[in-house]
Amino acid sequence: MNELLTSIVEAHGGFDRWRRFNRVEATIATGGTLWGMKNLTQDQDPRRMTVSLHQEVGSLAPFGDPNWHTDFTPERVAILRGDGTVVAERRDPRASFAGHQMTTPWDPLHRAYFNGYALWTYLTTPFLLIMDGVEVTERPPWTEGSEMWRVLRARFPASIATHSTLQDFFLALTSCSDATTTTSTLRAASPRRS
Repeated sequence: MNELLTSIVEAHGGFDRWRRFNRVEATIATGGTLWGMKNLTQDQDPRRMTVSLHQEVGSLAPFGDPNWHTDFTPERVAILRGDGTVVAERRDPRASFAGHQMTTPWDPLHRAYFNGYALWTYLTTPFLLIMDGVEVTERPPWTEGSEMWRVLRARFPASIATHSTLQDFFLALTSCSDATTTTSTLRAASPRRS
């Protein structure tokens, strides 16, 4: 693991602490123009996203019906009722995007797959960068206005579903100290496709 990635992992509690936990849950409300481009309606109702920290697994509830939730892995996405029965399911969900353009409409399983991998990525960063098969290198710094950002480039293996197999993460490390402690804070910009 390179020096920058090591410092980022330490700023987030460290590898050993991360290994002690199995999942993270977050209450989310989403919006933006993507949903309209995909011919989907998005409300601002809060939802609960639960992801595994050590394998790419996630669930979003509610999804569609108040009693439904998603069940996501890179190999399969499903919409399930509260009792676990299947409403809809798709194996090899990534393949269902073949030929899609920016405005190609999505069905509920496309949306469930996108929510699964995107939110898993967001909620496990930066620890996903130390998972098996992820190759990370430091790139030259990026200047944005008066700020200089360090850049980590991650190449994800085919086993991890993500926006793009090659992504850049922009990082600004700042520190704050008093008489007894020093704390590092990480600000990360959205990943940039390359």
